[in-house]
Amino acid sequence: MSDTLTYVYAVARDVDPEAVGDLRGIGGRPVRVVTVDRLSAVVSDADRAEFEERALEERLEDLEWLAASARAHHHVVDTLGRDHLVAPLALATVYFDDDRVRTVLGEGRATFDAVLDRLAGRAEFGLKVYARKGGSSAAATREKASSGADYLRRRRQALREGDSALDEAREAAAQVDTAVTELSAASRSHRLQDATLSGTSEPMVLNRAYLVAVERAGELAALAGSLTDHPRIRVEVTGPWVPYSFAAAEA
Repeated sequence: MSDTLTYVYAVARDVDPEAVGDLRGIGGRPVRVVTVDRLSAVVSDADRAEFEERALEERLEDLEWLAASARAHHHVVDTLGRDHLVAPLALATVYFDDDRVRTVLGEGRATFDAVLDRLAGRAEFGLKVYARKGGSSAAATREKASSGADYLRRRRQALREGDSALDEAREAAAQVDTAVTELSAASRSHRLQDATLSGTSEPMVLNRAYLVAVERAGELAALAGSLTDHPRIRVEVTGPWVPYSFAAAEA
């Protein structure tokens, strides 16, 4: 039995092996191409001891290893994606050997072709919407209260108005989502991030990814720009990215 497995980063079409000749992937191992007809899997060797099921479960609890592996995976996919249409696979996608990868490409040809056709000419954009904080009620709460009862009254009022403002922010975010969805070929929801991940104290009320035709990217930017001074929400657009959210699950 070999000490290595074959790690697959992405599937693309017509990848010249020289295009990945200088790339290094997981564990610093050289990247190569496994091809069946026009379909190419971009792969490298991976240490069997790290990626077999039982060992992998432990590794996924090691945040330092996970971060390093994710960086290597994304580096390969993003570099290839600059010049090729790619369908990224999920982190830690491994097969026994290159022959098994060839079998998967052959058996899944129709699926991979459909995914690549759907991604052609499109990119992924992220949209995060935050509820703006502040306002007269917050300022009133900070003012010196005349008594304990007065402080509690102001505090209750601030909480009520805060809840109302958050509801309004969610409603505004839903309207933005509807508008961006109309520009998009597909969309996916991501988990809302707390302050430790988002890096802001403003509550996140929307976190979605959209598959947008490249020629419509300007419309998305214009829409986001029109919301710069919105009183209830702050909108953050990221991208364009290789379409992870719209390829890995399908492939």
